[in-house]
Amino acid sequence: MLLYSSITKKVLMALAGLFLVTFLCVHLGINLMLLRDDGGRTFSAAATFMGTNPLIKVFEIVLFAGFLLHILFGVLVSFQNRAARPSPYVCSNNSDTSFFSKYMFHTGIIVFLFLVLHFIDFYFIKIGLVAPPPGIESHDFYHRTLLLFSTPWYSLLYIVCFIFLGIHLNHAIQSAIQTLGWNHSKYMGAVKFIGSAYSVFIAAGFSLVPLCILFFK
Repeated sequence: MLLYSSITKKVLMALAGLFLVTFLCVHLGINLMLLRDDGGRTFSAAATFMGTNPLIKVFEIVLFAGFLLHILFGVLVSFQNRAARPSPYVCSNNSDTSFFSKYMFHTGIIVFLFLVLHFIDFYFIKIGLVAPPPGIESHDFYHRTLLLFSTPWYSLLYIVCFIFLGIHLNHAIQSAIQTLGWNHSKYMGAVKFIGSAYSVFIAAGFSLVPLCILFFK
C-alpha cells in the first residue's frame, strides 16, 4: 500500500508538473509582449483578456490546482524518500545521482518562495489583498512591471530565481517522462536534450524581459 501510494504521488506530481511546464510558454509569450514599443498596449490587451475571459478564469482555477498538487506531492514524496532512508549512506555514490536530481527539493523551495513573492506583487494586488503602489491601478500590470523591473535588486532577484527554475526544470521534465513510463532507450537522449534546451529557453526568455526594461526602457 505504501509503495502504491508513493507511485501514485509521483505520477500526480509528474502530471501536474508537465501541465505547469506548458503554462510557462504561455506566460513567457505574454511577458515578451512587454518588449514591444507600443506603450504597453499589446501586453495590456493580453493581460486584460487573461483576466476577464470566462474560459481563462476556469483555467486559472486548474492552474492553481496544478501548483498545489505539484508542491504538495513534491513535499510528500521528498519526505517519504527521506523517511525510507533516515541515515545517510557511509559511502555515497554521487555518480548515480545527477546534480539536478540531488537538489530538486532545494530548487523547488526557491521557486516556491519566488512564486509567493510573484503573487504578492501581481495577483494579490489584482484581487485586492494587497494595495497597489501609489499612482498605479490594481489591474495596470504594465506600469507595475516597469516599476519593479526598473529596480536593479528586483531584476537581479527575478533573474536568479529563473535560473533556479531552469535548473529545476532540467531534471523535472526527464523525471516526469520516466515516472509516467514514457521513457525508452531509443528516444530518451532526445528527451534529455529537449528538456535541457527548454529549461535554458525558459530561464533566458524570462530573464530577457527585466534586462531589457532595466537597460533600455
